[in-house]
Amino acid sequence: MSIRVMLVDDQVLLRTGFRMVLAAQPDMDVVAEAGNGAEAIETLRSTKVDVVLMDVRMPRLDGVEATRRICAQPGAPRVLILTTFDLDEYAFSGLKAGASGFMLKDVPPGELLSAIRAVHSGDAVVAPSTTRRLLDRFSPMLPGGAQPRNKELDRLTSRESEVLLLVAQGLSNGEIAGRLVLSEATVKTHVGRILTKLGLRDRVQVVVLAYETGLVRAGGNPGL
Repeated sequence: MSIRVMLVDDQVLLRTGFRMVLAAQPDMDVVAEAGNGAEAIETLRSTKVDVVLMDVRMPRLDGVEATRRICAQPGAPRVLILTTFDLDEYAFSGLKAGASGFMLKDVPPGELLSAIRAVHSGDAVVAPSTTRRLLDRFSPMLPGGAQPRNKELDRLTSRESEVLLLVAQGLSNGEIAGRLVLSEATVKTHVGRILTKLGLRDRVQVVVLAYETGLVRAGGNPGL
């Protein structure tokens, strides 16, 4: 089955470039395009999409709010935020809104394709170290002080809590396995259980939750 992709960007030329790259892939189909978030939401009502490539700055409805509305729907497609990073200060908000990650607009074609496939398979596409740097950069956007502790955190086992803290500090599954002397498969299982218990979609949202609740502070350090 081909991965059904929607391109959302107010720049027609940019959509054309992405469409040409994706059209050359045997496992991808660009099934819809939109020039802003409002058009994207309207199109999704009648078109089945697996992955949305979402620009941030657009007229009528920006990518962050569109992502929030899309991800709030049952069976929603995965969303990748497209950002210029140095200019857009909405990437963190996009992750909070439910995006599975973010990419630079000038990403090499190979990385873009890999990211789409990863998201379609259920993974987050932001590298753990990149996630940490992003959140450190935008930590001033967080509310002052730690937010009320998520009661669901109390459902985690001691081992799962350990894994959560290491995920939040930007470690990959392999690095966590080495730190805790576990197999990578075991770590992956723990991460899966953490996501289920906390009602999160991917490890990116684990990091966001850890920062918001004060479990981790800017710099990737435990907030103890």
